[in-house]
Amino acid sequence: MRKVAIVGGGLSKWGMRSATWKEMVQEAGKSLFDSVRNLDKKDIDSLIVGAAQPERLTFQTHVAPMVAEELGVRPHKVIMRTELACASGQCAIRVAYACIAAGLSDLALVVGAEKMNLPNMAEGQTSMTNVLDREWEGVMGFSAPPFFALTAQAHMRKYGTTREHLSMVSQKNHRFSASNPFAQFNKEYTLDEISNSLMVAPPLRLLDCSGITDGAAAVLLTTAENAKKYCDTPAYIIGTGQNNCGNLIYRHGDMATWQPCRDAAKEAYRSAGIEAKDVDIAETHDCFTISEILEYEDLGFCKKGEGPKFIEDGQSDLGGKVAVNTRGGLLGCGHPLGATGLGQAIEIFQQFGAQVPKKRQVPKVNIGIAHNLSGLANVHSILVYGRDAK
Repeated sequence: MRKVAIVGGGLSKWGMRSATWKEMVQEAGKSLFDSVRNLDKKDIDSLIVGAAQPERLTFQTHVAPMVAEELGVRPHKVIMRTELACASGQCAIRVAYACIAAGLSDLALVVGAEKMNLPNMAEGQTSMTNVLDREWEGVMGFSAPPFFALTAQAHMRKYGTTREHLSMVSQKNHRFSASNPFAQFNKEYTLDEISNSLMVAPPLRLLDCSGITDGAAAVLLTTAENAKKYCDTPAYIIGTGQNNCGNLIYRHGDMATWQPCRDAAKEAYRSAGIEAKDVDIAETHDCFTISEILEYEDLGFCKKGEGPKFIEDGQSDLGGKVAVNTRGGLLGCGHPLGATGLGQAIEIFQQFGAQVPKKRQVPKVNIGIAHNLSGLANVHSILVYGRDAK
């Protein structure tokens, strides 16, 4: 198998946008094309589009050929769309990676986009419940906030996690997003402001939750052999892992542990030839504050039950054991489903090239991981990036 690298990334502004789905794709595509040297769009032979629910959110299907037309590319080897709910974007990167590694593609464009803010919020929320099994948990109201609230309650009972620990995660990630011009939320908050924000699903409050977000992102992948043609500091994909436990909540067993995350991490580290302690930067799926705490544990950055102490001691901040969500995460940047995995990849790519503001630059960054969960945390997907190809 051939080695693969990300050699460029571009973003639209994320937030509540008046721009259409197509217009945000154009923004992200132009941002990418403007940033990559020696790129002739005629050389792009493949296009993979990550989009979770364009049919319901933008009333548009068959989006991959539409993206090709909007961006002026004519893929002739692979053209397709990927859907895996919140991991749709990372899924698109994994498909492009597999195609290049197998020799099916040489230069692949990956685009992720979602237009989630509709005129009627009820319509958007109803569409989001399609992720659940509509005949079982969907009809019982198990949308994301109540599920993650149950997770937080279980972790609090079992390991002593407190309200303040949750607020510490939100405070850190909003501090990072305040320096990110593409983020939905560019404001810092005090612990008291977070802990006293609007109650959503006890114990989760408004500032414990990621946003309803419009946004797009694009990345370019090629072989490691050709990577330096397009940039000086590629982000090489050196490992990957994925695992799931079905779709229903009861499959978790222990609500305070995500076994599929642990298993996906084990495979990702094995395939990359690294251990958790080798990771310098982690873009994790902090759709809710409790998510990041579980991810510290289940990605192997600390022992089970020590996630609260990990955030309390600053181990997930700059200068700690591993810098987590330095772009602001989903909490600060927002969560346009199809674009989120690409936004994570772009942050790691830019960290390798020292292209982010100094206040969030990770020193001596060599290994990064991007993690997404999807559904009710039943599926976990991980990509491992290295400054050097292995």
